[in-house]
Amino acid sequence: MTAITHIGMTVSNLDAAINWYKEALGFRIIAGPFDMKTEEGDMTRDLQGEKVKHIRNVHMSASNQVGIELFEFVVPETRGEASRKPWEPGIFHLCVVAEGGDVHGMAKKIEKTGGKIISKIWTLDEEKGYCLVYCQDPFGNIIEVYSHSTEQIYANR
Repeated sequence: MTAITHIGMTVSNLDAAINWYKEALGFRIIAGPFDMKTEEGDMTRDLQGEKVKHIRNVHMSASNQVGIELFEFVVPETRGEASRKPWEPGIFHLCVVAEGGDVHGMAKKIEKTGGKIISKIWTLDEEKGYCLVYCQDPFGNIIEVYSHSTEQIYANR
């Protein structure tokens, strides 16, 4: 079985994003932040494309050891916030499990630290207490908050 190790996300301000993901979601830094200027023939240029000349990034980890890799593109410059529409191809959200299943509390913390709550809290199974909410980080990335793990919520449905 394939395992997910991390998800890469672009942000407009790496330092602010590091602080936000630490404070709001409890992620911890495991490597970096790194400041990389690319050159022809190097790995970063090969992976990111010819237009990319300078990036900053960091690897952070959640409590279950799945990580996020945050990127700030310096040249060309990252501007604004994520603007991809949910119906367009590509990754459209990151989902985290609220500590202790407290979706309401985590949504309020996201909002208090500069993010947004963008949906109501939806109950998936009232008897089991399964629920979710959609939020947004300060950089426009959608963060879905679950009360329980994906396996708990969807197994044997």
